[in-house]
Amino acid sequence: MNEEKTIDLSEIKLQDVLDINLLQKFQDNFAESMDIASVTVDVNGNPVTTPSSYTSFCLNLTQSTNIGKSRCAESHRKGGEEAARTGKPYIYTCHAGLIDFAAPIMVNGVQIGTILGGQVLTHAPEHDSYRNTAREIGVNGDQYIDAVNNVKLTTERNIKAAAEVLFIVANSLSQIGYQQLSIKNMSNELNDNFSQISATMEELSATSITVTENQQILNDEIINVQKVSEQINTILDSIKSIADQTKMLGLNAAIEAARAGEAGKGFGVVATEIRNLSQNSKETAMQIVNLTNEIQSSMKKTLDISDSTLSNTEQQSAAIQEANASIEELVAFTSELNRIANA
Repeated sequence: MNEEKTIDLSEIKLQDVLDINLLQKFQDNFAESMDIASVTVDVNGNPVTTPSSYTSFCLNLTQSTNIGKSRCAESHRKGGEEAARTGKPYIYTCHAGLIDFAAPIMVNGVQIGTILGGQVLTHAPEHDSYRNTAREIGVNGDQYIDAVNNVKLTTERNIKAAAEVLFIVANSLSQIGYQQLSIKNMSNELNDNFSQISATMEELSATSITVTENQQILNDEIINVQKVSEQINTILDSIKSIADQTKMLGLNAAIEAARAGEAGKGFGVVATEIRNLSQNSKETAMQIVNLTNEIQSSMKKTLDISDSTLSNTEQQSAAIQEANASIEELVAFTSELNRIANA
């Protein structure tokens, strides 16, 4: 039987516990309703969803150059690390000056991804700092100022609330997904184990049936031997009767030979031999009777033991077949559980 396998949390991916299509739909609707950008990334920072409601400031300008992309990636990495360290949403100012947040997606204390969001401001932008950033990353300063002026202004309270909602929903979904993955894993093992048990029980059942059949054959043969020994005794009784009669004939012949005198001496010798032969036959028959009686006694004991063994093997066979039926029913149940878990 297989040993129980535990899920290695370090190897779990977001796709293993989350329906990415469902996550994408939730993320899109949330971002649109809150007017806050959002994207979900794995533990290595690679996006697993399409960015939702990204601003032109970030998508078309800041991330349009390699320097800008590199700075964004580093900013997200630091935010994700801090969120993972604290185990809760972390709100921070990105390298370009916008307010972002990182909400860790956890499973049993292990981070498997992060929801990144924000791209908002809590106060009007200071144009000089943004012109400096535009110059550093290599984009047009005027376009950069126009874009930042279109970034949504909101409150820290709203940003915190948005981060908390994403954190709670994503982690609830991930925990449910992890439990489903655990059930799937266990149902697979359970199905495999019961299949092995079923195969073993079927083999044992087939063997027990063979043992029962062989025991029945043995039982029948013992009864046949007993019948033959009884027939031998019947024949021996006839032999004893014939021997007794032969002995009487020999005795009568000896008497007649004695009456015949000298002429009957040769016949008298024959009569004596006949009497001796009949006596020996009777004694031999008696010995055989004694042996067959002992054989019958031994056969009776053997038959009693065989009957008991046959009864036990029949009960065992019935019990194994009943257990096998129960195992097959359990296999059907686990197969259905496995189907549901893998649906």
